[in-house]
Amino acid sequence: MEATDPARAALVIPGGMFGPHAPLLMYAAEAARARAASVRPFSWSRPDEPRHLDPSARGPWVLADVTPALDRLAREWPAATPLLIGKSLGSYASVLAADRGLPAVWLTPVLTDPWVVDGLRRMTAPFLLVGGTADRMWDGDLARGLTPHTLEVEGADHGMHVPGRLASSAAVLGQVATAVEDFLDEAVWPSQRPVAR
Repeated sequence: MEATDPARAALVIPGGMFGPHAPLLMYAAEAARARAASVRPFSWSRPDEPRHLDPSARGPWVLADVTPALDRLAREWPAATPLLIGKSLGSYASVLAADRGLPAVWLTPVLTDPWVVDGLRRMTAPFLLVGGTADRMWDGDLARGLTPHTLEVEGADHGMHVPGRLASSAAVLGQVATAVEDFLDEAVWPSQRPVAR
């Protein structure tokens, strides 16, 4: 078991389609784990429900589902300021990050929803936004206006896939992993370098 730093913890919040171990989230979580963070994956209590919700109900639904998990993490790691790592639907937790002053990595955030954007605008801790130009929920100009920490991939869709052979999308996954590592090293835990494997 790898050593963990009691001041470092992360909560991994999935999107609406796949769980917290999907590749984008898995690599972001590994970046946190390599920097001695205790990483907790989160799963939706009713995974099919978000698809049937009116868009205006998604924010309150995510807030109600994620808050208890974040409270548990805070009790388990009282010395930590948790990092939130969220994909798509998980970005509705930007309100929680804003309210609690938490840093975050938002992968393919829903930048078309005022709930998410309001949370991002109110965030005081650093956050990374990752998206692609072929994702209808992404707005590169807005993202760059919200934070200096952005990765925009030309041609990438909401799953961060690009046209062509799968190796091209795998290369995008590598770009995202590097962006997360750099963000953690520069903005979240600058004194904590990766643990040697």
